[in-house]
Amino acid sequence: MALWGLEFTHHFENARMSKSHMNNNRHTMRGFTLIEVLVTLVVLAIGLLGLAGLQARSLQHNNSAYQRTQATFLAYDILDRMRANPMGIDANAYNSIDTSSLPGNPGCIGTGCSPANLANTDIEEWAANLTAVLPSGQGTVTGTAANAPFIVTVMWDDGRTGATGTNCDPTDPADMVCFRITGQVLYNRL
Repeated sequence: MALWGLEFTHHFENARMSKSHMNNNRHTMRGFTLIEVLVTLVVLAIGLLGLAGLQARSLQHNNSAYQRTQATFLAYDILDRMRANPMGIDANAYNSIDTSSLPGNPGCIGTGCSPANLANTDIEEWAANLTAVLPSGQGTVTGTAANAPFIVTVMWDDGRTGATGTNCDPTDPADMVCFRITGQVLYNRL
């Protein structure tokens, strides 16, 4: 117990000396705490700027993922349109599609379309969907005949930088981002 008493007395005396020492140096410590606060604010500001940059990059990547999803839907859209018009495939109406040069909408949906006119309507609607959903959206379809593979390419300006190239080169900033699938349009010709 005596040890405890000595330790208590020793700590009590040190606390009393520290308090009197603080009273003497009170004026010199005011500036030090202000500097600490300013340094803390600078560090906090740098951290918040980093967080804002991280959030901006996250939004950019999220938008790119959304556009890639839309490109996937649109690529399958034209393949489904082709499957719905097998006589248009037989007439070679879907063999070489490029939405940068459209055939013109025949306006026959209400009156009845021939397979070739239905294919032109499909191409026009697909091109309109590409430009409505994707920035600078374009598409191509290449193929030769039914039950053979068709290659569908959907292109868009992912970074909205004004890219117009259609070579699909990811290292060239002038080229648009491309999504390409190969699909077969299988049907029975009975």
